[in-house]
Amino acid sequence: MSINSKAAPVSFRNVTKVYGKDVVAVDDINLEIEAGKLVTLLGPSGCGKTTTLRMIAGLEMATQGSIHIGDRDVTLLPATDRDVSMVFQSYALFPHMTVMENVSYGLGFSGFDKSETKDRAAQGLDLVGLKGYGDRLPSELSGGQQQRVAVARALVLEPQVLLFDEPLSNLDAKLRRQVREDIREIQQNLGLTVVYVTHDQEEALAVSDEIVVMRNAGIAQIGSPRDLYDAPADRFVADFIGEANIIPCEITAIEGETATIDISGFNHRLPARGLTVGPASLAVRPTRLKLGATNGIEMQVQKATYVGSRMEYTLQADFGEVFVVAEDVDAPFSVEDMLTVGLDKTGPVLLPADKN
Repeated sequence: MSINSKAAPVSFRNVTKVYGKDVVAVDDINLEIEAGKLVTLLGPSGCGKTTTLRMIAGLEMATQGSIHIGDRDVTLLPATDRDVSMVFQSYALFPHMTVMENVSYGLGFSGFDKSETKDRAAQGLDLVGLKGYGDRLPSELSGGQQQRVAVARALVLEPQVLLFDEPLSNLDAKLRRQVREDIREIQQNLGLTVVYVTHDQEEALAVSDEIVVMRNAGIAQIGSPRDLYDAPADRFVADFIGEANIIPCEITAIEGETATIDISGFNHRLPARGLTVGPASLAVRPTRLKLGATNGIEMQVQKATYVGSRMEYTLQADFGEVFVVAEDVDAPFSVEDMLTVGLDKTGPVLLPADKN
């Protein structure tokens, strides 16, 4: 199947979706999704990510603006005319049909004869690693296998865009990791355009070429997983994409593009990111703090937790609590120990002062 030849870009141009008179689910967003890329819509419940996905599918219609798939304006087209396929979190398999019949179901409405339908369905099952499972019922499969059947059913239709709505939420942690790797591998091997919705940050980081972080019906930031993790635009993104300590600081000097900051008498230099002298916030990942440094901020250990491959510490500083992850499990610090905590040269990021 030459699915990659049909992969198409998706474009949102000033799209708004309003329910009723005044419930704004999506507010004037602009978004460009490249053909052949996996783009994740990430955000908390109610941020607009699922509504955005459903507008691509044609299951919801935009109130304002336009949506394009490839070179077609699909804003007013029904779902049946959009050449997209959707994989739901509930799998939505027919329990009385075999796996082969489930995968073949959509092909029966697409004009293929019985022989080609069977061949395509068999190829689809092979793609998702379920060759030889065609005669089984969904109830005879694990949750991960059922989700792969749902993926195969969408793939055989050769859509321009493949949509995933929280596809792993019904699986346990180990299966989630396995199935997300399967989805990513299939997407890359076939060059599919995939739009993927999740509220799980780790899942988004693991599968995406690009992540669209949504908040309050709008877009907070767009970037690669590493861009968003290492250079969040604000506190919301820093806190939502992985854990982050938000530490109040004072920018005392700016030299070119470098800022000097003061935290409880400790000075540190880092990129200014367009900020000016005055109050600011510092976002620091738990792995970017150095315990027992020669120069840093004085803190006291409040909690020390062994979790196998690492230690997790909660430390108390004069500005509040800090969470730190350390790899040294053989010589851990103890509760009430006083430590000097330093900052990695790379990793800490300046943000505007916290307004909360």
